[in-house]
Amino acid sequence: MTATAAETVSAPAISRAPARWRPNAQGWVARAAVLALIFGGIIWRTATIEQFWADRFALAAIYAVIGLSLNVVLGYVGQVSLGHHGFVGIAAFVSAYYVTEKAGCVANECSLGAFGTGILFGVLSGGIAALLLGLIALRIKGLYLALITLSYGFMAERSIFEIPFLTRGGAGMPAPRPEGFTTDRAYAFLCYAFLALVIFVDWRLLRSKVGRAVLSVKHSEPVAASYGINVTAYKTLAFILSGLFAGLGGGLLAFHTQNVVSNDFNFAIALLWVLMVVVGGLGNRTGVVIGSAFFALFPFLLEQIHWLEVRVVESGRAFGQVTIVVGAALAILTMIQFPGGLAEQLSPITRWLRGQKFSIHPEGHGKHKGGGHKKGALLAKLGLHKNEEAATEASTDELRNDATPELVAQPEEPAGDAGREKEDA
Repeated sequence: MTATAAETVSAPAISRAPARWRPNAQGWVARAAVLALIFGGIIWRTATIEQFWADRFALAAIYAVIGLSLNVVLGYVGQVSLGHHGFVGIAAFVSAYYVTEKAGCVANECSLGAFGTGILFGVLSGGIAALLLGLIALRIKGLYLALITLSYGFMAERSIFEIPFLTRGGAGMPAPRPEGFTTDRAYAFLCYAFLALVIFVDWRLLRSKVGRAVLSVKHSEPVAASYGINVTAYKTLAFILSGLFAGLGGGLLAFHTQNVVSNDFNFAIALLWVLMVVVGGLGNRTGVVIGSAFFALFPFLLEQIHWLEVRVVESGRAFGQVTIVVGAALAILTMIQFPGGLAEQLSPITRWLRGQKFSIHPEGHGKHKGGGHKKGALLAKLGLHKNEEAATEASTDELRNDATPELVAQPEEPAGDAGREKEDA
């Protein structure tokens, strides 16, 4: 029995979206050449610059490692941590204590094995400290979590960093550099290698199922929980990974200064690390690395301006204090005008390097995404929304705007007499 046209129910046809644009061979060669020019320029400049500035470049790489560690909590999970200097400081003291007191290292006489073991102990100490704090603190969120982490940081300053056998009575714990990396230039290249390792691990994390689960927690905890994701467990896992990265940064910082003292780890430095992540771009790896390097080099760049150096010295201030003030101003500007931070300003270049067409806006020329949802998403990441509903709505808007549907449903034209009747009408 043949069904009539009126009885025929036409199912919607599913048509695939146009294939994603990819550059040709010449395009990939151009992108590879630009990347080689960038990284080659950094390596060449480090190899030829004065030792003083090579030391500053090493500090920039270490700050980038610490920034990426804080970005895991602040950018990927959306939780505010103001006690990161506790993780970094503990790792620095543990690394220095091992190489000096246990391995017996002295100036210019420290083996690579002792250095590697000291770094490993620093990484583990940072992860364990983050685990202990995370099990207690990550059941709360927002400003309350910020207060808990802030209290932890002050506790570390007043107790852990004052233990006599770690600080040698306030004189500091020596941390001699390993053989082959005693000069500032050689140590800068070593820090670059560790930074590349952290970037690779961070990149692999976001491409894994665990990374996608962590990001879903940031966008909306109720929605993530409704899909069976253990919100507390993944937040704790992200906190541990952040502590491991911070431990690595602390170990590298110990061998950078070569003498770890408690004054190096205070609330001012923790605030600076938060500012460099916010200004760099929450959740954006490239922006965080650039922002961290900027804040590491900024005080030393100010010192090159003679008249400004004279004014700062006359006022009795330090360039570190000037950096905090400038960082706070840049953070306010970021939240008001440029929610994506430096990463948003550099996004046309980074998208092009990833294989997309060069365009000022993500959607293409002539299209500009409104900034309202970006500001709401930034406030949600910082835990500053007035209520959970507003945070969920902002995160949902961000997901909706960033999503690219692979399938587009289009209704099929009616067949037979029904189609002809439609044409006549």
